[in-house]
Amino acid sequence: LRRASQDLVGLPPTAEELDQFANDPAPDAWEQAVDRLLASPHYGERQARRWLDLARYADSNGLDENLALANAWRYRDWVISAFNADLPYDRFVTYQLAGDLLPEPADEAQLADQLTATGLLVLGPKMLAEQDKLKLEMDVVDEQLDVAAQAFMGLTMGCARCHDHKFDPLSQRDYTALAGVFKSTSTMAHLDFVSRG
Repeated sequence: LRRASQDLVGLPPTAEELDQFANDPAPDAWEQAVDRLLASPHYGERQARRWLDLARYADSNGLDENLALANAWRYRDWVISAFNADLPYDRFVTYQLAGDLLPEPADEAQLADQLTATGLLVLGPKMLAEQDKLKLEMDVVDEQLDVAAQAFMGLTMGCARCHDHKFDPLSQRDYTALAGVFKSTSTMAHLDFVSRG
């Protein structure tokens, strides 16, 4: 029970929980204990930590300006909620990559979830002091493409921005094609608020 509790919710069981489990004569005591851990809100918090690391979650953009992202917590809470709700993986991925492009559901909470999930594409380091605005825009695209490739495909793609990938069968042409998709993403309302070029 200690090991399952640490792994599933990141917390040790209480003394009472250990006693209850040790003295439970039910043949399905183990299954009940695991179900209780999976139903805990701490389950989503524990499991989301791994995903949030992949998604490069932070409350600021990091790098030069290190500006606070006032609503980053909404994405974090959405990920936790998605784990606690056992959201199917295909929807978990789709919402993050294209939640704003899906048909608008009748349920407003569902729409809010879809839009919040696209926070994946907004988070991450951005060099806002970049004087070349086109380069800044393409750096943001590169960063989005890199996180999507690492999180969903388990490989790095960033080097294909400049040359065909050395080890994986990814060409600059592949990179450019995918970058075109991410280029259509509206990450910042405009580039005027960052450094003047």
